[in-house]
Amino acid sequence: MHPDTQEIEKKEILKRYRKLLRGISLKNGRKDKLSIRKAFNFAVDAHKDMRRLSGEPYIYHPLEVANIVSTKIGLGATSVICALLHDVVEDTDCTISDIEGLFGEKVAKIIDGLTKIKGIFDHKTPSLQAENFRKIIITLSDDVRVILIKLADRLHNMQTLDAMTTDKQMKIASETLYIYAPLAHRLGLFNIKTDLEDLAMKYTDSVVFQNISEKIKETEKDRNKFINKFIYPIKKSLTDGDVKFTILARTKSIYSIWNKMKKKEIPFEEVFDLFAVRIIIDTPLEKEKTDCWRVYSIITEIYRPKQDRLRDWISLSKANGYESLHTTLMSRTGKWVEVQIRSTRMDEIAEKGYAAHWKYKDSSDPEVGLEQWLAKIRESLQDNDSDAIDFVNDFKLNLFSDEIYVFTPKGDLKTLPAGSTALDFAYNIHSQIGNKCIGAKVNYKLVPLNNKLKTGDQVEIITSNKQKPKNEWNEFVITARAKSQIKDAIKDDKKKLFEKGKETLGKYFYQQKIEFTPENIAKLQTFNNISLTDLYYKIAKGNLGIKEVKACFHDQEKIKWLGYLINPFARTKIQESKSLPETLLGKIKNKSVNIDAGSSDIQYTVSSCCNPIPGDNIIGLIIPEKPIEIHRTNCPEAIPLMSKYGNRIIKTKWTNPESKSFLTGIKITGIDNIGLIHQITKILAKEHQSDIRNFHYDSNGEIMTAAVMIMVTDSKKLNEIIDQIKHIKDIKKIYRINNISEALL
Repeated sequence: MHPDTQEIEKKEILKRYRKLLRGISLKNGRKDKLSIRKAFNFAVDAHKDMRRLSGEPYIYHPLEVANIVSTKIGLGATSVICALLHDVVEDTDCTISDIEGLFGEKVAKIIDGLTKIKGIFDHKTPSLQAENFRKIIITLSDDVRVILIKLADRLHNMQTLDAMTTDKQMKIASETLYIYAPLAHRLGLFNIKTDLEDLAMKYTDSVVFQNISEKIKETEKDRNKFINKFIYPIKKSLTDGDVKFTILARTKSIYSIWNKMKKKEIPFEEVFDLFAVRIIIDTPLEKEKTDCWRVYSIITEIYRPKQDRLRDWISLSKANGYESLHTTLMSRTGKWVEVQIRSTRMDEIAEKGYAAHWKYKDSSDPEVGLEQWLAKIRESLQDNDSDAIDFVNDFKLNLFSDEIYVFTPKGDLKTLPAGSTALDFAYNIHSQIGNKCIGAKVNYKLVPLNNKLKTGDQVEIITSNKQKPKNEWNEFVITARAKSQIKDAIKDDKKKLFEKGKETLGKYFYQQKIEFTPENIAKLQTFNNISLTDLYYKIAKGNLGIKEVKACFHDQEKIKWLGYLINPFARTKIQESKSLPETLLGKIKNKSVNIDAGSSDIQYTVSSCCNPIPGDNIIGLIIPEKPIEIHRTNCPEAIPLMSKYGNRIIKTKWTNPESKSFLTGIKITGIDNIGLIHQITKILAKEHQSDIRNFHYDSNGEIMTAAVMIMVTDSKKLNEIIDQIKHIKDIKKIYRINNISEALL
């Protein structure tokens, strides 16, 4: 390396280190500063010969992670030291013992947790990410700082993802959207959550990301002008009311704007809540609620509120500790504006999440919000039987979902995931209440076990000592606790019937003159494709009997003997069978495949959930025992699959697209007028020679909607068609239909 380059890099490293020091809140002053300096020097020396894929010195990465930990999460000296050292054990000869000797037991324990998260798995692991995530959560139950530092690490990796190959970008971005962004949300890290979502979208849906970014910049001047006019009378009234306040306006993240556009099926121009106005009041803890409602009263004297959009999270905070009062007001220009009212303390918790909870812990109830959530995590870890994929699914469902608040007959408040049933509630109370549950009364009305609950319901569980859990109960519940306890109860029941089943099977074997040996029992297991416990359980319950024993031993022997008589010289050819994924991976040695629109020797299916066509950015997914699935990179169905099976992502591109047309669709809304159908079909059939496969038209005499299925060669042709139809006078909205199977129903 050139000496000048070395000198420039040294100066940049010191510049970043000084920036880090400026952002840290040090409790022990000089002592903490010396410890951080020691960790910095150690990390610089450990990574001195290492570089990132971008070509930059590797030490930039731990410095930036430490900066995020300090400024965006608000953690202190110990966490900053751990962030500086988080890759040292993984990437160098340094051991955990070395770390403990130099920096103490606490730092060593956190570094050990971070190192375990980065465990390397072989190619046979069903999902690298799922196993990785299980380790993250297990470590989280010991020290939450491990996951906070890991989130900072993930954020910086996302900020520098350009240096990665396309398939790795897709794997990491999808994993971020599916797991890490929701985890940041659940830990109350609003800034990190939105940054992760936007950075992930930059790779999974780059075209839309760029378009929305440009439109936000284009409308910035007009938006600022509108905001200033809107907040002027609010500022005046609050000042006159002797309120100490700060007013901020924040534009929604690109990812949330895009979600709103998809959910409402509207263009960017029709997203009315592009930004939110935040009023932060400086008030003591004991007056927070009163003062927030006083501000609400003041601003609703100026602007009329939308009654169904009031959200009170100061009386009952969200599960991640978020507290705020939200309302939507009608401005004097006819636009709705969301306004958030909160105290300085509430705002810090909203921005920095769990770390801010520590700061205010002495002055608040320690058993609310995140503490309860962490208790649920520890509880969910008690069931170690589920595989990694099920673990991630259950964890994500129960701990990242929206929540409902329901009451016991005595008025105690219980928090459950949205979609929970009466049976989930019963298991939330106690395992034995759940096991003996036969029904429930919701708001004094009798309901079945699978009745879905909603916020505000009062629930009384009805039990019977004769009741036992059943396999079908798993279809009635969504909480990990209920699923785990149903599974354990059924397993215990099976164990009780084990001896009875074993004794009965011995009688069946004796009657059929079959030796009661482990080999013969295993043969019967294989024939019925069940475990030994299930075999004895089914026999004890009468679901499997002497008929199946005969079929396994006597009927199979007859078939073999008949085959021998027909061809006595036939010999069974022993072949080593390979699964479809193994066969595919054998063909695709470089993890890349071209999808020929005409023909291909690689088996693949074009997924109906997003209906990719040539011109779309696509990836291939190898799913066990199936052909390669081709998805668009922004497909909502593919994102969780890529997160779970990231090591099976195949870099994919279209070849020879002009040789074949693909089915796609467009949805059109407009003013119904004579000749409108003719104008649309003229563009499709005459001007673009597109084969129309289906044309569904609905009208109420004024407004029309149409779903049109057409054949096109690529996305460029489709966009040309959409753009041309958009310019027909009476057309108000037009967009591509992603899920063709739903559109054809």
